Amino acid sequence: MASKDGQNDTEVSALNEEIQSFFKSAPPLRNKTEITTKLKDFVLQHSSNLGNGRATRVVCVTSGGTTVPLEQRCVRYIDNFSSGHRGAASTEYFLKAGYAVIFLCRRGTCQPYCRSLPDDPFLECFEFTDDSQIRVLEPHSEAVKKAISDHRIAVEKGQLLKLPFTTIFEYLQMLLLIAASVGRLGQHMMFYLAAAVSDFYVPWNSMAEHKIQSGSGPLDMRLVQVPKMLAVLRKEWAPLAFCVSFKLETDTMILLEKASAALHKYGMHAVVANELLTRKEEVVVVMSNENVPVHRDKTDASSDVEDPLIKLLVDKHRAHIADSA
Repeated sequence: MASKDGQNDTEVSALNEEIQSFFKSAPPLRNKTEITTKLKDFVLQHSSNLGNGRATRVVCVTSGGTTVPLEQRCVRYIDNFSSGHRGAASTEYFLKAGYAVIFLCRRGTCQPYCRSLPDDPFLECFEFTDDSQIRVLEPHSEAVKKAISDHRIAVEKGQLLKLPFTTIFEYLQMLLLIAASVGRLGQHMMFYLAAAVSDFYVPWNSMAEHKIQSGSGPLDMRLVQVPKMLAVLRKEWAPLAFCVSFKLETDTMILLEKASAALHKYGMHAVVANELLTRKEEVVVVMSNENVPVHRDKTDASSDVEDPLIKLLVDKHRAHIADSA
């Protein structure tokens, strides 16, 4: 018997077994209690107006790439090139649009409001004055002050919650915690899944405990496919939320086909298709009834493709909320 998305009962059962096996074998999340408390308080703050139609819309932006440890006491790991720029920029535009943002980000990657900071080493942007005060050097003064001010306002207003991860194990456990925490937000919740999630991993219980010795000869290691949890997020973890995923390819000839396939396979509301070399200039938002090209304003050197992208998705989310009313 096939379900709506074309998966039969056997496939669904096998996927659920893979997911359960992944979480059972994953090392426990060390700060799970702290994360759960932060999420509970954040969601409570932004769901207080649900009854009168003025609820704050909330988005979970995932950003950066997950690592795959090769040892339990990790020295070596598999990584990808993701800088987190897309997620950081998108977070700024979501905040500007009035959203509260749960920023699930890779440690050490690009952060909201830091993109405008100078490329010079950070400490070289400051100097001691004669009265032992710290002063921002020109021409960095305005950029640094604005970044600090915008970030502080977002945090103090309770509009931005940062949750850092490093490994694939941390990321998926934290994504599950977020989904479990935001259920009361219903259609007012969006998942904007921009993180570069590892496709393969080494199961924790088959991983070497200590550093792998180079003198042991060629390394022979079996990687297991990470369970595809997008469909489960969409249909079981957060079935009312508006869900946006990303598809990156290096071959433009297959990009839209792959994005469309992901849209239907996982039940996403939209898939952002981006090609590696042009991803900062243009993307295509693939939806069930249309494909919408989105371009950066090339007449403005400081513009981002994320600006029109977020405006489009905010409109689509607004329509999703209205249709569900």
